[in-house]
Amino acid sequence: MKVNIITLGCSKNTVDSEHLAGRLTAAGHTVTFDSPNNNADAIIVNTCGFIGDAKEESINTLLQKIGIKTHGRKARRLIACGCLVERYREELRSEMPEVDAWYGVHEWDDIVASLNAENTDTAARRISTPSHYAYLKISEGCNRQCSYCAIPLIRGAHHSRPIEELISEARKLVAGGVKELIVIAQDTTYYGLDIYHRRALGELLERLANESGAEWIRLHYTYPTSFPEDAIDTIRRHDNICNYIDIPLQHINSRLLKSMQRGIDREGTLRLLDMFRAKLPDVAIRTTLIVGYPGETEKEFEELKEFVRQARFDRMGCFAYSPEEGTPAETLGDPVPDNEKQRRVDELMALQEQISLEKNLARVGRTYRVIVDRHEGDFIVGRTEFDSPEVDDEVIIRRPSKDVPSPGSFIQVRITQALENDLLGEIVE
Repeated sequence: MKVNIITLGCSKNTVDSEHLAGRLTAAGHTVTFDSPNNNADAIIVNTCGFIGDAKEESINTLLQKIGIKTHGRKARRLIACGCLVERYREELRSEMPEVDAWYGVHEWDDIVASLNAENTDTAARRISTPSHYAYLKISEGCNRQCSYCAIPLIRGAHHSRPIEELISEARKLVAGGVKELIVIAQDTTYYGLDIYHRRALGELLERLANESGAEWIRLHYTYPTSFPEDAIDTIRRHDNICNYIDIPLQHINSRLLKSMQRGIDREGTLRLLDMFRAKLPDVAIRTTLIVGYPGETEKEFEELKEFVRQARFDRMGCFAYSPEEGTPAETLGDPVPDNEKQRRVDELMALQEQISLEKNLARVGRTYRVIVDRHEGDFIVGRTEFDSPEVDDEVIIRRPSKDVPSPGSFIQVRITQALENDLLGEIVE
């Protein structure tokens, strides 16, 4: 069969789709990812149900694929799976009877069996990212109880994967050409508590640095409460671990953080950021924030803006709060109007763009090691260790007339110009 897998949402979903693709490929099926062609025998949509916009995108994608299936196109089967299905299976089934099958986040074996691939290796994987980087998912589920978040309701309790299993997968990825491993989970800092009865992220990073063969290792999705300080020590010791921390902080006001059930207050957050920068002076910190949480006052929003001014994050994203069914925050209602939420998003992001430009201007004239991601016309596009693929800044370099570096290559680049969200540079011979 020809199978097209459409992946929506986060990088954790990407890894799920890649393992599914690996097993289907091993069974002899031809698998494509997000193919625009409509000639597949089966289409699998791996949905996202995290926030309102993601739900809407998932539903619209399913409706589009239903149109392909029902208007004489080749697709004979349409399968929906993933987070949105886990939460709303029965409602979706009644609204979209044209979808042939519905599978939640723990039913990958059932999808595989339905496509006659049940005897394949459960560890098989075909990456959908460019071949030089891949995500390494170290755990599943989440034990946090953030008031606004439905992930524990969807994915269940935290479950760490054993270190030996992760080292084995990392080595296979590197042997297949991966240069950069991006460590992910719902909460990477919780890693190890369930199976080792201790926070083992630092130990895992140590072994990945020493044993995986990866040239870059990047840490995502950390959590501020009880952050394992030894992980920062490990990053400092190893040149192949990027000076990069992704840590969604959500807010700075202590009252709101308490309502969000984040387990940390303003002072604790500031101490954590000070620790990062004291131990890793060149660290790039990426965060995400929520505005319009129920009861957020204008004064509390201004406190958040001042925090962003002072913290000077290297990278930042911002979301407007959306109530999620079954979460504690749902009982608080949604009193902040949508237009007010959007104003706050726009103001924060405008502030961050100015900070990003100032930080990028400070890089002009300096030389960095850059990984080449792709070629675009007359240009090479890459990243420094301070930027993660798809979400952060890129370095744009004029393509040389000869000896053009291929994607996955590392090159030395002198930065010649700075923009708000990109750097321009030239190759240093």
